[in-house]
Amino acid sequence: MSNPYAAGLDKNPANYVPLTPLSFIERSAYIYPQRVASIHGARRYTWLEEYQRSRRLASALAARGVGVGDTVAVMLNNTPEMFECHFGVPMCGAVLNTLNTRLDAETIAFMLNHGEAKILITDREYSPMVKKALAELGREILVIDVDDPEYSGPGERLGSIDFEAFIAGGNPDYAWQNPADEWDAISLNYTSGTTGNPKGVVYHHRGAYLNALSNIVSWGMPPQSVYLWTLPMFHCNGWCFPWTVAANSGTNVCLRRVDAKLILDAIREHRVSHYCGAPIVHSMLISAPAEWRAGINHKVSALVAAAPPPAAVIEGMNTIGFNITHVYGLTETYGPAAVCAKHEEWLQLPLDEQVRLNGRQGVRYHCEEGITVMDPETMQPVPWDDQTMGEIMFRGNIVMKGYLKNPKATEEAFRGGWYHTGDLAVMQPDGYVKIKDRSKDVIISGGENISSIEVEDTLYRHPAVMGAAVVATPDDKWGEVPCAFIELREGATVTAEELTEFCRERMARFKVPKKFIFEALPKTSTGKIQKYVLREKAKSTQAIE
Repeated sequence: MSNPYAAGLDKNPANYVPLTPLSFIERSAYIYPQRVASIHGARRYTWLEEYQRSRRLASALAARGVGVGDTVAVMLNNTPEMFECHFGVPMCGAVLNTLNTRLDAETIAFMLNHGEAKILITDREYSPMVKKALAELGREILVIDVDDPEYSGPGERLGSIDFEAFIAGGNPDYAWQNPADEWDAISLNYTSGTTGNPKGVVYHHRGAYLNALSNIVSWGMPPQSVYLWTLPMFHCNGWCFPWTVAANSGTNVCLRRVDAKLILDAIREHRVSHYCGAPIVHSMLISAPAEWRAGINHKVSALVAAAPPPAAVIEGMNTIGFNITHVYGLTETYGPAAVCAKHEEWLQLPLDEQVRLNGRQGVRYHCEEGITVMDPETMQPVPWDDQTMGEIMFRGNIVMKGYLKNPKATEEAFRGGWYHTGDLAVMQPDGYVKIKDRSKDVIISGGENISSIEVEDTLYRHPAVMGAAVVATPDDKWGEVPCAFIELREGATVTAEELTEFCRERMARFKVPKKFIFEALPKTSTGKIQKYVLREKAKSTQAIE
């Protein structure tokens, strides 16, 4: 017998539209045209104005020949321009590539070329590094300057046109189109690989749409929340929160830099209800003088990721009246894809037990299909016994399309029908995931991914270094930082200060080891460095336990 539900019930324009987060800004502009969408210093833009500015950007890009399959790279702070790029770039069919402002010129040049960026939109603050990167490109691209009135520091304009002048030539009524397919790419984000160059993680419209909504539901965001930008928008597209705020019809409160007093002043002045950040951001607020927090009497909710919040953070956040929630994810999962979902009864438990329960990676986001812990060889789930180690894996709609121009890495990452994170964990009896060890060669410091192999490769370039091994070590401020074990060549001498300076000249500062230990490296009979021994010495897992 034929299936009656398969006959005459096909997709058509009336009942099917590809999912895209671009629809969110259109909706907010329609319903709340006069509601303030973005605050940045003295600047205020309504939802209608932000929608028009985004359409102007899309129109101006299209006039320059930018469209489907093209990449627009941006080197920007948390400003309205960065927010607008999240809509304007994909509105013309292009792909947005947000660049990490903390990286070195060589890495930025690689990303611009690997992603085949046709245009770079860059803030004047980063001109020294960007100028070097452009010199290394080996080709000409259009550079558009953002000269933020809130920035008065050094830096020069590198481009042929200013952002405001560029969008002024665009049409505020530009007839942008939905993607032909919700699987079409919307953004490109680079992540530190454990070997070789950074990998380009590709997001699709469907995933961005769903994770934007997941952020609202999984966090319990009320409509028209006021969101403070402490998390960089270049990190996994700000964990998809530019699209989340648009879906929420909320307000973006922009900050160029993370500063405890600036954050607390903004929370008080604008009655900020939500913000995200690495543990260091929350610790800064807890440690701030009490008078800086005076007058903040409303509910403030915070998301923390990168490392589980330590007891001092959970206790401190309770003390200052902020509600903190732990989330977990990776660049490959659009940012957070798991949440340590809270239970009301936990509030009745002793603080140390609350800390234990709230410090887990938790359960899947609403729009993620699954998170589990499996034996990566057999692909069998581990028992819920809090003992058996396995690898954390994700599957679902908020997992990346794959790695740009890297089918081998993509295939390996999706082996067995799951995305392999590389992080080791256990399943606890209540079905919550608890991480036990980081991906072997990745250190997460202050929310930034650091490839230990990249740091080791740099150290090996020093003529005095015979062997180098870099592992994580706990740090009160940053969560964890790189610790370098160094074995010197016979007769050679070098100080920690000299190696620090050597590294600073060759990589981003946040990647430079904070600690150097000079000793013979433990090796196997075949000469392989025994990193597990060094991890034990450095107490590598302490920051995540």
